[in-house]
Amino acid sequence: MTVGVLALQGSFNEHIAALRRLGVQGIEIRKAEQLLTVSSLIIPGGESTTMAKLAEYHNLFPALREFVKTGKPVWGHALVLSSWQTEQLVGRRHTEESSYAPAVLDVGPDVEVLAHYPVPSNKVLYSSSTVQIQEEDALLETNVIVAVKQRNLLATAFHPELTADTRWHSYFMKMAKEMEQGASSSSGGTIVSVGETSVGTEQAKPDIPIYQ
Repeated sequence: MTVGVLALQGSFNEHIAALRRLGVQGIEIRKAEQLLTVSSLIIPGGESTTMAKLAEYHNLFPALREFVKTGKPVWGHALVLSSWQTEQLVGRRHTEESSYAPAVLDVGPDVEVLAHYPVPSNKVLYSSSTVQIQEEDALLETNVIVAVKQRNLLATAFHPELTADTRWHSYFMKMAKEMEQGASSSSGGTIVSVGETSVGTEQAKPDIPIYQ
């Protein structure tokens, strides 16, 4: 497989390095015609306004939408999701400017939630029926959604490419391989996701970490 990594801005080099550690070829994508040469696509985390302006400048949005419609796997990093608030230590002091992190606040019935992350309820800016609140030791915590999958789309609200851990990249490659096999199968069988079993009704969650 050849994986395209949108290389307009953000951590595209880190994604390519992570793929290389798995023995997978990653190609920097900056032009619409380059999307024709890859079997899947990673949209890295970065500054969303800058990335959107560059994509508009290079007329990439129509090609990106068509790529998604083909059913090829696409992994993106929370560029346009709403936020939840938690304190983070930046340098030697806490700052309000650094206190926001993205999360998924609601999902539809055909979206698979892969991971939650607990934060104090008084730090959450928004809640919905999907955001679960539980009481532990008299402290209310909210489980915000930080990773989801919908058919060929994978989205995470954190950046595994900034660590040495390649399990999320392995998950994406397994997802891409299974979708490719499913598309080429004449039997039209059900695609089994990572961590799921093809026998019985129990489905184990993938063994993949959540990064703060």
